[in-house]
Amino acid sequence: MLRKAGSLVAKVLSKLKEQAKSGVSTAELDETALQMTRQAGAIALFKGFPCPYMDKPFPGGICASVNEQLVHGIPSKKVVLKEGDILSIDFGIKLNGYCGDSALTVGVGQVVPDRQKLMDVTQRLLDISVEQMAPGVKWSTIAGKMEETAKGAGFSVVKDYVGHGIGTEMHEDPKVPNFVSRELLRDDIMLKEGMVLAVEPMVNMGNAGVRTLSDGWTVITKDRKCSAHFEHTIAVVKDGCEVLTARK
Repeated sequence: MLRKAGSLVAKVLSKLKEQAKSGVSTAELDETALQMTRQAGAIALFKGFPCPYMDKPFPGGICASVNEQLVHGIPSKKVVLKEGDILSIDFGIKLNGYCGDSALTVGVGQVVPDRQKLMDVTQRLLDISVEQMAPGVKWSTIAGKMEETAKGAGFSVVKDYVGHGIGTEMHEDPKVPNFVSRELLRDDIMLKEGMVLAVEPMVNMGNAGVRTLSDGWTVITKDRKCSAHFEHTIAVVKDGCEVLTARK
């Protein structure tokens, strides 16, 4: 059931990646995602999600975050993509009681080299997790390699937002950071067969500081430099791991 949910998420994100062109609004992308979700008999998990800061549930089916927006960008007709933008799309669904969650960052047309490098490095962090996840591996080992890779490229790993367990609910224990902290070392995650984690590195071009805008949702970098975000729902299996949201 988790594979089926993940497959739908991957299908929708693949379509949105194709659609994310100059002149297209993020509201158009959102409508595509919602339509595909309805047609599959699934539920868009983000739409109506309660805001932790105010009485303003999330209005969209996707989070569409442009350039300096880290995550939780609200889809809008007013936000029209233009050449050189980078767009992070986060999307989650529940299908027959089981969840899938994934994200990607896509360049709109031709992007400048430093933005492309940011996307490539953030994707690399996610790839590291896929390469390393297996029963008996401590998460701190993987998180350390992810953080080291980002820093080695001159970027910063966001520490305010982390990955999470996922299953019959979108957000389940444990919290899955992309960096090593005292908290993680004190209560490390030993990977076991059957665990399913949503791993989602978020990397800033500048420093790691972020803040939330007055809409209660949109998170941006404090220095207004670009940010990238990639995510997969990943199951730990006997011989390693299986990416449940892999795009074809």
